[in-house]
Amino acid sequence: MKHIVMYSGGIGSWAAAKRVVQRYGKENVILLFTDTLIEDEDLYRFLDETAAEMGCEFVRIADGRTPWEVFRDVRFIGNSRVAPCSHKLKQEVSRKWIEEHFKPDECVIYLGIDWTEAHRIAAPKKNWLPYRVEFPMAEEPYVTKEEMLAELEAIGIRRPRLYEMGFAHNNCGGFCVRAGQGHFANLLNKMPERFAEHEAKEEEMRQFLGKDVSILKRTVKGEKQTYTLRQLREDIERDQQIDMFDIGGCGCFVNYDTEEATE
Repeated sequence: MKHIVMYSGGIGSWAAAKRVVQRYGKENVILLFTDTLIEDEDLYRFLDETAAEMGCEFVRIADGRTPWEVFRDVRFIGNSRVAPCSHKLKQEVSRKWIEEHFKPDECVIYLGIDWTEAHRIAAPKKNWLPYRVEFPMAEEPYVTKEEMLAELEAIGIRRPRLYEMGFAHNNCGGFCVRAGQGHFANLLNKMPERFAEHEAKEEEMRQFLGKDVSILKRTVKGEKQTYTLRQLREDIERDQQIDMFDIGGCGCFVNYDTEEATE
């Protein structure tokens, strides 16, 4: 029996992997990383150091496209409701690899969802059938993300820099179409060049599609409107109020879109 941890580079998946190794031994654990090709450079340092410390087999797989290349191929810009990048670059790639290497009775899959996210457990359990999925960090002893990060540093490994910069997750280089205004404001503040790249990519897609579409939305006088990264940046530069509490969040192995990616 192999125990496969979806190893995203986030602290939750690391903590889950540590528990799985403790239970089943490093020789029976595989750390499976699906690369979106826009990851923060420090994520790879974190993956290398933690995989070496645990002594597990580490496997990197990738579709070969970035999220923006996926959006162009499917003619749709991802957003908080529908994110084709999650489906194409994470879910499909990992499912294909597992099905090629293991039958359902030969492995167990693990996700880093913790006890504060128990409501997110049902979807991956259903969508991975007939494979079995477990969630070690949703079990006792319950720990917070800050406690996980402290445990990481206690063994001499530096926390991923995106956490130090105030990001909620360590995926896609601080970018995520499921994120909100507050998240992108932080990206603009901490990594303006990276924000500018995504702002330009969004505008390229708007021109390519010939439609008024955007990652973000805002509500004005009770009406939902598109809200481009350019508009967000300009509002911040003019000291206009934005929703800093709108953080959103990454959920590539948790959120399974039920709507078609069409505009």
